[in-house]
This record gives sequence, C-alpha cells and structure tokens, in this order.
Amino acid sequence: MSQPEIRTVNVTRYVTPLREGGSLPAIAEADDGFLYVLKFRGAGQGVKALIAELIGGEIARALGLKVPEIVFANLDTAFGRTEPDEEIQDLLKASVGLNLALHYLSGTVTFDAAVTKISNAQASQVLWLDCLLTNVDRTVRNTNMLVWHKELWLIDHGAALYFHHSWQNWQEQASRPFVQVKDHVLLKLATELAETDKKSKEILTSEKIRSIVALIPDEWLAEEIENGSAAELREVYAQFLETRINSSHIFVKEAQDARERLI
Repeated sequence: MSQPEIRTVNVTRYVTPLREGGSLPAIAEADDGFLYVLKFRGAGQGVKALIAELIGGEIARALGLKVPEIVFANLDTAFGRTEPDEEIQDLLKASVGLNLALHYLSGTVTFDAAVTKISNAQASQVLWLDCLLTNVDRTVRNTNMLVWHKELWLIDHGAALYFHHSWQNWQEQASRPFVQVKDHVLLKLATELAETDKKSKEILTSEKIRSIVALIPDEWLAEEIENGSAAELREVYAQFLETRINSSHIFVKEAQDARERLI
C-alpha cells in the first residue's frame, strides 16, 4: 500500500489571524498561490497539535470523509518581521521551520444539525472516528465541521490523541472507552455504529495506519526526544491506534450506551 502524499509549501504572506481559535491559527498564502489555514508549531500545544491534526485528518480521509488538503508549510526566519502585533510576531518567531496547514475553503458555513441534514451512516462514521482518535472537540458548542458546496467537511483534529501529552500509560489509554462521546454533536444521529465499526476496521489495516503515522516529520518528533527516538515514537502512535481499532467494541458500546441515555 502506498503512503499518502503530503505536499510541502512555503508560506509567502500572512493574511489574517483566525482569533476564534485559542492557538491563533491564521489564513496565509503559500508559494503555490493558494490560501491555507496555517497551524503553528509555536502555538499552545506545539507540534503535538500538528501531529494530531495530521494523523486525524488523514485517517478521516482514508475512511472516505471529506477533509481539506493537508500540507506541510515552511515558515522562513524573515517571515513576520513587519508584523505590528507583538503576540503574532512572537508566534511567528517561535514557528520557524515546518508547520502544518489545511487548504482554505472559501465561503463555508459552520455545520448546524438543525440546518444541515446528514445521513445516519455519515454521522456514525464521524462519531466512530472521534472515538478512535479520542477527539474531545466535536461538540454542539464547537462542531469543527463545515458545510462547503452542500457537503460536510471535517476540520481541526488538534485536540485528538491526548494520550501523547503524557506518554507513561498509553497502553492503558489505548483500550479505554471514550466517555466524552456523551457530548458529541452527532451522537443522536449515530444509529449505525455496528455497521460502521465493521467497515472502518476493514479499511484501517495495520499497513494503512503505519503509512499515515510514517508521515510525521522527524523534526516534530525531535521535540519529544526524551521519550524515545523518532522511530520509537512513531511505533507508539501506530500501536496506540492499532490497539484502539482492535478493541473498538469497547468505545462502540460506550457510544451506543450514551446514545440510549440521550434518546
């Protein structure tokens, strides 16, 4: 199975900050002429948020869900010297090197379940994904889903995979139920979790998972070097995801029980 391809672009222009995000992402232009939502390595959770964004987005894409193209984005040392906002200038200085960006979808609207109808199958797929990734950030308050050309697009997986904020007990965390599923915006619609579980496990083979984990740049993992080499850390990510997939019945049952309590 071939590894997914991630293009690398060079950031040429900082357009505007997106202040609704706590980590100050920004709309920026790259040398390919396209606009991107740029996620900075110098922000809040640092490269861990970028790793979660990369893995989460590419797993979603593998499952057939729509995610804006993810690219690696180089930030030059000279970039942002003319930026008058000191907070933004500090962020840019701390983010020199390889960052992550998503293709900017112009003219989107935020998903609202009362306005946009999606199928039970699609709702089940998104919810299953978030249980796998332990993504706490898909609630009514903050859906992290957009509607673009009448289709549902997923964004912002930076809060997923929170096991990597504390490496000590990742094996235990890998097989835990995802109790935060009770707050998931699509829980009521997710009526096809058993079918989704079967299909998703057929797609997310060990080979597929490892091809996605292999995308993590060495320089992002270098910041975690006290926890192991780049190869060792990639192995932990792969084993964590493989364990969750192999024990998915645990988080599926938690989701089904939470849905029953809700309805």
